[in-house]
Amino acid sequence: MLNERAQILLKTLVERYISDGQPVGSRLLQQFSGLDISPATIRNVMADLEEMGLVSSPHTSAGRVPTALGYRLFIDTLLVVQPLDDARIRQLKSHFQPDNPSRLLVQASNLLSELTHFAGVVATPKRAAITVRQMEFLRLSEKRVLLIIVMPDGEVENRVLLTDKDYNQQQLTEAGNFLNQHYADCAFQDIHQRVQADLHQLHHDMTALMTAALVASDAALARKNEDYVISGERNLLHINDLSSNMDKLRGLFNLFEQRTELLQLLNASRNAPGVHIFVGNESGLAGLDECSVVSASYAAEGQVVGTLAVVGPKRMNYEKVVPIVDVTAKLLSNALSLH
Repeated sequence: MLNERAQILLKTLVERYISDGQPVGSRLLQQFSGLDISPATIRNVMADLEEMGLVSSPHTSAGRVPTALGYRLFIDTLLVVQPLDDARIRQLKSHFQPDNPSRLLVQASNLLSELTHFAGVVATPKRAAITVRQMEFLRLSEKRVLLIIVMPDGEVENRVLLTDKDYNQQQLTEAGNFLNQHYADCAFQDIHQRVQADLHQLHHDMTALMTAALVASDAALARKNEDYVISGERNLLHINDLSSNMDKLRGLFNLFEQRTELLQLLNASRNAPGVHIFVGNESGLAGLDECSVVSASYAAEGQVVGTLAVVGPKRMNYEKVVPIVDVTAKLLSNALSLH
């Protein structure tokens, strides 16, 4: 337990370090804390906080910086978050386009990144099975065919197929009708299992076309079934706290690329109410030792379906980031619930 004076000094130290990025000395603490105490008294309090593991002294400076434990105490007991005003919320709401549900997660990820200048991550809802509403083929030129894939949400994916044979439009229409008649609204993995056995109903020379269509559809659907979407990773390259240690930065980007561990972390906070914050090694992931993850769950029609988060340095402006994450989660929930 810290007395009021120690709490004020710790709060001031964390806020100055977040603002300036430099170790905070006793004279700065005297200037910004509003306490009528001497620098010597402040140094004594800092020594006590250091012994408790809340602050540390870099070798190159007499000032101190908060530790992960210091950030945690600050977040849990000293952080004062100002909610966003109605005008700001309306401005953020304009970034979402409910008429294009497949883009909402990308829009949320981009918004988190743009507002915080860190990385924005949105874990995608679990899909029991991906289906295709309709597939069509259109002849572009000799041995070039356009595959048109219509998703259940109305989004259209186009893929150009390069074929060994020149198909006329009648043959392509026949192939499209075959797929739609037999497999419309089927789970895509079921189409793979059944199509090879059913191809005998088509002319033999259509087999290559159908196989190429399935491969192209795989690529289109893989993009829609990513575990999460992420924006703004490059922002982290320009943050001194992270870029000064290339090994740590490499580990962070490996974490983004491998996806599984970060997704597990996001899922861990999925059922937690409000905003959840992991500071440094609290995440249990080596790639996030120098980072904080600020996350919140989002819902569709009252059911939690996923989690979104901001990944940035421990030295982030939590007072600003927390309400951004909170409001973005609520706006995404509202937009998803319109469908």
